[in-house]
Amino acid sequence: MGDFITIGSATLDAFIETDSANIVSVCTNNAKKEFMAYPYGAKLEIEKFDFKTGGGALNTAANFASLGFDTSTIVKIGDNVQGDNIIKVLKSLNVDLSNVVRSKEYQTGFSIILISFQGDRTVLAHRGANAHIELEDINFDAIKNSKWLYLAPLNGSSTKILDKIAEYAENNDVNMAINVGTSSIKQGKEHLYNVLKTAEVVIMNRDEATLLTDINVRPDTKEEKFSEEIIHPDIKKMLKEIFPKENKISIITDGKHGAYAYDGEKFYQCDEFPANVISTLGAGDAFASTFVATLEKTKWDIEKSLMYASVNAASIVEHFGAQDGFLTFDEIEERLKKHPEFKVKIVK
Repeated sequence: MGDFITIGSATLDAFIETDSANIVSVCTNNAKKEFMAYPYGAKLEIEKFDFKTGGGALNTAANFASLGFDTSTIVKIGDNVQGDNIIKVLKSLNVDLSNVVRSKEYQTGFSIILISFQGDRTVLAHRGANAHIELEDINFDAIKNSKWLYLAPLNGSSTKILDKIAEYAENNDVNMAINVGTSSIKQGKEHLYNVLKTAEVVIMNRDEATLLTDINVRPDTKEEKFSEEIIHPDIKKMLKEIFPKENKISIITDGKHGAYAYDGEKFYQCDEFPANVISTLGAGDAFASTFVATLEKTKWDIEKSLMYASVNAASIVEHFGAQDGFLTFDEIEERLKKHPEFKVKIVK
């Protein structure tokens, strides 16, 4: 029996870093958003350029394998040189290749990652074969023979397979974690009902949670100082709304503000672990997969899982690629020993 199998996207990513990016903040009474902006019509200098493999399914599979778990992945890539590069990387990571699908009809997914001077990024994505995963591409026996199924964000027509996969995992007692993506959320809450109901762990970032629940995190006012609370009341509402069912966990990641979790009784808040930020790409995948992997290793220790996830995500942001910087469990523990003050806060 395998430990983890991931389903989602596999891409070849072009990283472009320039100090010419401007960060523009727009604030209203109900919300605040930030935009990466470039001078219109200008020619800008690039400080750094590189190619890396990425995508939610690849990033998480790479991390599970790095943490010592028997790992496979179900991805769809083109029958081209970009697809060949992805195969080579998976081999080097000791990820099982037997469930990789090669397509002659669609190209391998491709992304351009624009990185700001702050380390944050905006992604321009061509979905390619990632948007066309069909039920006949899925090896259901491989899912049945795994302890965990990790569903990375799906897009395009690939989102149509979610219900069938979730139902199969539930009927065959396979634990399922899902990182809900924007493409699925935009199809409406009803589209995700069965998936959210059957998952053991539901993970999304704050923007995704806002989109799914229609709950905005209100800024401080003269009358109410939400920032003084350990967990914003609107975050609590979100966590409850996306919560699957009893004995399950919902998680919202919130960038530099850390992450929050809810187990049906208690709320957990974990700060961002200290890091020298180079690029935030892949941090969410590292956090989510490390959390689930630690749950499996510790038999459901939520506090330790949050701390380990934060440490591994911090290591990723100190590197340029989404699969560079993964730590082993022993290395994570060593970093935590150097920061004994790093603890998870628990509130009811």
